[in-house]
Amino acid sequence: MIKTPKRRSGIFAPRVAIRPQRPEYLRWLAIGLLTALALALAWGMYEAGHQFTGSDKNEPGHELDRLSRLNNRLQQDNDELRMKVAGLEHQLQMDTAAREDITKHVKALEDENIRLKEDVAFFQNLGSVTGKTEQRVSISHLKLARGQLPGEYRYSLLLVQGGQRSKDFQGSLEFVVNFRQNGEKMVTPLASESPSNTFDVNFKFYQRVERSFRLPPDALVESMQVKVFEKGVTQARLTQTVNLSL
Repeated sequence: MIKTPKRRSGIFAPRVAIRPQRPEYLRWLAIGLLTALALALAWGMYEAGHQFTGSDKNEPGHELDRLSRLNNRLQQDNDELRMKVAGLEHQLQMDTAAREDITKHVKALEDENIRLKEDVAFFQNLGSVTGKTEQRVSISHLKLARGQLPGEYRYSLLLVQGGQRSKDFQGSLEFVVNFRQNGEKMVTPLASESPSNTFDVNFKFYQRVERSFRLPPDALVESMQVKVFEKGVTQARLTQTVNLSL
């Protein structure tokens, strides 16, 4: 006798899943929608990041143009500042030179004023002298000082003719400088255009003499002697010595 298998029921019965059948295109449509949504979300985040950082689609080119314009502007500003600085330096040099010229001019005026006062005092004393009326020549305000350059010296004197002064005084001056060099005392006449190293003078009342001379920088001038010769006379009519002013 053949037994017919019995159907199991209850908890021992096998489970059966019932799934509704879906079309294939719906699955692909859902995948496409999810992909599009993900792309849209990514694009939105990208645009938000660009807007937040202030850049645009052409960020490298835009930044390069901006830096180039900034560099050009900085170069123009630098050139303008250099021109202004050069102008200020030139103006400062001009102001300094003008100030030095004014200082020298004021010093020269002060020296001239002192010299004029000395001349006035000298002539006042000369005019008040009474007694002999013969013609006579004297040296006044003989000075010897250092110059501005190394080895340069300046000297000045005033020749005055007193008495009746019936004629002009014609003669010459001879200068001799006493100095030390390498520990030895030395003497040298001052050179002039004349072969005899004398300086011609011709005046009736007075004549001022101002000159300069140069010696080696290592020479130390101590004094200078001046002799006054009358034309046609070999013997000095007057001799006077002055030390170097410190």
